[in-house]
Order: sequence, then C-alpha cells, then structure tokens
Amino acid sequence: MSQSLDRALTLMGELATGAKTLDELSAVIEVHKSTTLRLLRTLESHRFVRRDGVHHYRLGAALFDLANRALEERDVRRAAEPALRDLNARLGYTVHLASYEGGEVIYIDKYDSTHPMRMYSRIGRRAPLHCTAVAKVLLSDLPEERRREVAETIDYVPLTANTITTPAAYLAELDRVREHGFAVDNAEHEDFIHCVAAPIRGARGEVLAAVSMSVPKVMLDFDGLIGHLPDLLATARAASVECGWTPTPTPS
Repeated sequence: MSQSLDRALTLMGELATGAKTLDELSAVIEVHKSTTLRLLRTLESHRFVRRDGVHHYRLGAALFDLANRALEERDVRRAAEPALRDLNARLGYTVHLASYEGGEVIYIDKYDSTHPMRMYSRIGRRAPLHCTAVAKVLLSDLPEERRREVAETIDYVPLTANTITTPAAYLAELDRVREHGFAVDNAEHEDFIHCVAAPIRGARGEVLAAVSMSVPKVMLDFDGLIGHLPDLLATARAASVECGWTPTPTPS
C-alpha cells in the first residue's frame, strides 16, 4: 500500500465532514504539519482540495466532478431516468434509485417531492440494509446462501418500533419480497415516513437497481401508499425494458 496515497485519501475522507485546519488534519493522519501541507498542496493542484480562507481546507470541485461523471456512466441511471422522472412528475412524491455495491446499498439518483413537505436524503448516501425498502429489494435477489451470510452480519439497530431486529425476521422478509415482487418500509427507518420499492431488472432478469417512492405518513397513510403500488411497478417495468429486460408474455 502506498503510504502517501493512503494519507491523501484519509485527508479527503476527513474533509468530507467539513472544513478542517492544518493542525486538525495533521492529527488525523498523525504526521508533522509539513508533511500534511505537502499532501494538501498536491491535492489542491488537482482541485481535489481547496483553501477556505487562511487556515481551513475543504473538498475541491474536482471530486464532485468525478462523482458526477461516474454517476453518468451508470447505464441503469441513464436508462431509468425517463420512467422515474415521469413517476415523480405525476404523483409528486420523492423517488429514489439505489444499487447494491460492495456490501452496501447506495442511493444513485433522486427526484425530490413537489409537495411542501420533503424528506432529507441525498445521492451517494448509504441506505441501512435492514430497514429500507430499496435494500430489501436488492438483497432479496442475492443467492440464498449469500442472503443468509449478509443477514448474519447486519447490525440490527432498532431505529423505530417497526424495525426488523433479527436475522430470522429479516430473511423471512426477503422471502416475502421475492414472492411478491416489491418491498415496503412501513415506518421502519424513520417513524414518520413510509416507502415502497420495486426491482429494475437487466437483460438476464437480474436486479440492477431498486426504485422507491417515499411519502410522509401525514400526507398519505399506508393503505394510500400501497394504492400507488401499480404506478411504481409500472415504472419499474418501464425502466427495466430500457435496461434490456424482456417481459414474460402473459398467457392468453
């Protein structure tokens, strides 16, 4: 491992939490300030870091540019955009697109609610595995042995009274998702929001991503949310077709 690269990446990770001084950054990587300054100047020359005033440093524009370019390279994000944008425009609720990467579920796109009450989330944020509808959809597609392995490693933090808190209950939930073709977060992640999600499939039928619709409970009760399930499933099917999936013909 390159020690300089490791330190530089550590510095950027620290700056992701906000502006920091040279002293603070030196303490994080446990080196003299002169070494930290050399690393910062190199990062600054490539616009990964910028100075904020005399004493502070922040992340630079190059990092955000790379992130945006990486997202644009995701075929599923581009292919799904028209269907997701249409769902958001028609119903006005928050729509998310998420993928499973390296053991984590990540939001890779978002369409904000057009209603006055909005929810806090952002592209690039991790979704808890045990209590979000998108995670349930994505993990339900894993082979059975892998599902069990993942279920045993999850830290089942009880975020609300409805949060799943055991591997057995989680695996049973994933079985239901596989059977019904959609997942719900019935105020399991945040007690004032519920959510429904469905899979977006690729050419081989594999789940590439999950699309979800999230609504504050004060705007729409759970039955009302489930009432919009046909809209969500139609959106997931349309996005899947754009990703190369061929629907199974319906018997006549």
